[in-house]
Amino acid sequence: MSFTLEALDERIGKRAGASIDESYTAKLLSGGVERCAKKFGEEAAEIIIASVTMDRKGTESEASDVLYHLLVLLRAAGVPLADVMAQLERRTAQSGLEEKASRSKASS
Repeated sequence: MSFTLEALDERIGKRAGASIDESYTAKLLSGGVERCAKKFGEEAAEIIIASVTMDRKGTESEASDVLYHLLVLLRAAGVPLADVMAQLERRTAQSGLEEKASRSKASS
């Protein structure tokens, strides 16, 4: 697989600076975090429906929408993808059960 989340994030970054008349990404971002979050939520609901109805093609399509809209939301919120990936890397250094338990202790 040659296409990566990093490549998508880079493309989103380039399109973010375009005119809202020319770029859906720029148009989304012009609506701020609220608009981006709403759109992400809509896509999340759509992948849930596609997956529980065992719609493989729909799930593939909605998964790509979810990833795209997540990256747009992260950009709107000022959270770099690299920070999220670093968080995932830290979390995967231990078992998921251990990691979840450590978060519970930290919030107590």
